Amino acid sequence: MAEPLIKWGAHTPHVIEFQPLECKTFKTFDPRTGEVIARVAEGDKEDINLAVKIARQAFDHGKWPRMPESERGRIMLKFADLIDENVEELAKLDSLDARRLLTSGMYIEIPYCTRMLRYNAGFADKIHGETLKMSREFHAYTLKEPVGVVGLVIPWNFPSTMFFSKVSPALAAGCTIIVKPAEQTPLSALFIAQLAKTARIPDGVLNVVTGFGPTAGAALCSHMDVDKVSNTISLELGGKSPFIVFDDADADKAVDLAHMAIFYNKVDKNQFEKILRYIDDGKEDEATLLTGGKACGEKGYYIEPTIFTNVKISARGYKTRITIVLAQEDMRIAKDEIFRPTVEEAIEKANNTRYGLAVGIVTKDIDVASRVSRSVRAGTVWINCYFAFDSDAPFGGVKMSGFGKDGGLQGLEKYQKTKTVVTPIYNSPWL
Repeated sequence: MAEPLIKWGAHTPHVIEFQPLECKTFKTFDPRTGEVIARVAEGDKEDINLAVKIARQAFDHGKWPRMPESERGRIMLKFADLIDENVEELAKLDSLDARRLLTSGMYIEIPYCTRMLRYNAGFADKIHGETLKMSREFHAYTLKEPVGVVGLVIPWNFPSTMFFSKVSPALAAGCTIIVKPAEQTPLSALFIAQLAKTARIPDGVLNVVTGFGPTAGAALCSHMDVDKVSNTISLELGGKSPFIVFDDADADKAVDLAHMAIFYNKVDKNQFEKILRYIDDGKEDEATLLTGGKACGEKGYYIEPTIFTNVKISARGYKTRITIVLAQEDMRIAKDEIFRPTVEEAIEKANNTRYGLAVGIVTKDIDVASRVSRSVRAGTVWINCYFAFDSDAPFGGVKMSGFGKDGGLQGLEKYQKTKTVVTPIYNSPWL
C-alpha cells in the first residue's frame, strides 16, 4: 500500500503533470462533525490554463495517444492493480470526505472502480473504424481517433466512482485529461493521481486541479483548448427520480429500496441549509409533515428522515432529499415517490418533471413493469432494484437531466471522434 497522501490538517496541492503545485488553499470539512480535514489547493483560471497547456502538449506531442493500444491497456491494468492494493486508503478518504460508508467503499464502490478500469482497458486495443460500401468508384473507411484534451468535472456524491466512470474510457480512447473534483470532496482524486504516476501513465496525461465551480470549474468548461467537457454524465444537470410502488409489491422490499434511493448520501453545510429551506417550503405550501423535518445532533449536517403527504406536483421539478407520498398538484417540494390509483396516472406523474435521470419501479407484475419502463421518460429504469450500476450498462439522463452516457460502449465512444477517409479507385472489377 502507498503511503497515505492525506493527513489530518495537512495541506494538499494540485497534481499537474504529476507534480504537486502550491497555491492558496481552502478547507475541506468532515460532514459528520463540521471539523476541518485538510487544506486543499484552491485552483483558479491560471492553474487551469497551466493544466490545459500541459495536457495539450501531452496530447499533441506525447506518447499516450500514439503508443500501441495494447500497451495503453496494459498500463491501465497496472493502474487497476494499484487501486486494488490501496482500496482501504481510498475507501477511508471517501468515508472521511464524502461520508461514504467505509464497508461500502471497501467492498462495493472502490472494487467497482477497478472493474471500470479493467473493462475499458479491454477495449483499448479493440477501437477501430469500418470499411464503407460506396455507391460510386471510391474506397472509403472510417478511423476512430481520441477526441483530444478533455475536462472532467466530478460531482461530490460518488467521488471515486464518478472519477473512474469518466477517466477510464477517456484513458482507453487515448485522451489527455484535466479533472476538477467537487470542492466538497477533493481528497480521493488527488490520491488517485499519485497512483496513476506509479502506474507509469505518462506525465501530463492525467491532471487534477482542485477548486470551486465558479472559478476553476468555469475556467475549465470555457477553455477554448479543451476539446470536450463532461460534467457528471456528458452533461447531467440533476435528477428528481420518481419511485413507483404498485399494490402487488413486496412491501418490505419497497421500503428498503425507497430508503436507499432517497437517504443515501452525505450533505455539506450549504446542502444542509437548502434542505431545511425546502422543508419550510413544504410546510408553507400546506403539505402534511408526516415525520421528521428537523436537524438532529449537535455536530455535523444531519437531518431526520422526512416524509410529506398531500403534496401538490408541478413541472418545476425541484430537487430535494425529501420523500413525498400521496401527491396531488403543484407544490415546490414534489417529484419523488408517488402512490397512484392507476398505472396511467403513475406514468403521467412520473413524466411530469423537467428531469429524466432514473425511475424506480416495484411490482411483481411483469406486464406492468414492461409497460411503465417503456412509457416513462428517463435514462434508466430500475425494476425491483435501485442503484444497479455496472460497467457494461450505460447510465445517463434525458430532458433537463442532461445528455450522453457513462458506461458501456457509449461511455467510450463519447471520447472518440470519427474521421471518414475517401480515395478514388480505378478499373476495379467491383465497387
